[in-house]
Amino acid sequence: MNYKQCLEYLEHVQAQGIKFGLDNVRTLLSSVDNPHQKYPSILVAGSNGKGSVCAMLTRILSLHHYKAGLYTSPHLIRTEERIQVGKNPVPPESFCRLLSLLKEKIEQLIERKKLSHPPTFFEHMTCLAFLYFQEQNVDMAVLEVGMGGRFDATNVVDPALSVITTVSMEHKEFLGESLSQIAFEKAGVLKPGVEVVCGVEKPEAYATIKKRAQEVKAPFYGVFENGKECLVHRGSWGYSFEYRSDSHTYKFTPALHGEHQGKNASVAILASERLSPNWGLETEKIIQGIETTEWEARLEVISRSPLILLDGAHNEEGALALREYIQNFVPPPLVLVFAVMKNKEIEKVADILFPLTEKVILTRFPFHKSASPQQIKDRTLRYRDRLLLEPEVSQAVPKAVQLAGEGGSVIISGSLFLAGEVKKLFPRGNFHP
Repeated sequence: MNYKQCLEYLEHVQAQGIKFGLDNVRTLLSSVDNPHQKYPSILVAGSNGKGSVCAMLTRILSLHHYKAGLYTSPHLIRTEERIQVGKNPVPPESFCRLLSLLKEKIEQLIERKKLSHPPTFFEHMTCLAFLYFQEQNVDMAVLEVGMGGRFDATNVVDPALSVITTVSMEHKEFLGESLSQIAFEKAGVLKPGVEVVCGVEKPEAYATIKKRAQEVKAPFYGVFENGKECLVHRGSWGYSFEYRSDSHTYKFTPALHGEHQGKNASVAILASERLSPNWGLETEKIIQGIETTEWEARLEVISRSPLILLDGAHNEEGALALREYIQNFVPPPLVLVFAVMKNKEIEKVADILFPLTEKVILTRFPFHKSASPQQIKDRTLRYRDRLLLEPEVSQAVPKAVQLAGEGGSVIISGSLFLAGEVKKLFPRGNFHP
């Protein structure tokens, strides 16, 4: 397949939806000689902060001259962004070659009745990542778990370390109606005897994960337990932090904005400490990794005049982190460009963010699960006086810039899919009408 055919094939696969279970992935990986077993991996699960922690760990490993593979989701502009070695995405030619190989194997397995149905989009991408990392002879693969953990496609690996960042109410239709149920699904990445680093702070979720670790005899390390803590220092335009582990105090100022990134960094630091005996990770390079990690669409400043911040907050926990930053560092008047998936808790996110604004421009991104501006409005009618509807992102962003004026601020948030659409439409930052 050429590149265009690859994207069309994946678009067709994506339309098939989500199917839980690991049988398909294991069968497909077995047909290509189990590439995921050829190198060690770190599994990073959680509701928020997974991508940032993965990016930090990859950067830390790279600074120690290890060849680190990084697998994350979703992508912002190009599908290949999900699969990187160091800072380099899988090249289009490798992407097409490996996807063509997987397509051929899948057709053979279905014909031989080894597969009852084709793997999902995420399963395709996960298997492709495993193959590419094997080809690149990576020293370590850092894998962001997609949804949940127990039945996620990444969970076929036997990791060198398991990490759980946070747990919040999300994907309730798939993961459960309570924090403990969702935490149990996240804890599905825990493996017997494999150390787990847990950054979860909510007591109910934390207790569930710790109990599961005890059941599978996985050594458990809480990021914020037994005196370990992250101290916050606020400056004029951001934060610096101190993380006190059992063995060291780390002082750092992340390149990534927001108080929550101090906690994400703390998770990455403790994970690095647990890896260090076998990988020789140095304190100075761990701090350097935290301070030089770049990760797009996480409180990313994409313009200074006016101030435009791009953030992928899509659930209650993410919206709270964004609100905290806005209240401390973002000058009014504030205009919010907002788009979101239909299945998100739109009312809760709106209650957190909309009261901060002068105007909210409701828009949508080109994805079948995207809520229309009218659907968002119908669910947030209490804010009707400040709502404007603009279905096209290409029009919504310039309108927000115009409304905010030179001294105001624009926040673009609600989904990483929206962030990707903005980056695609305005690659050179020409946001003005």
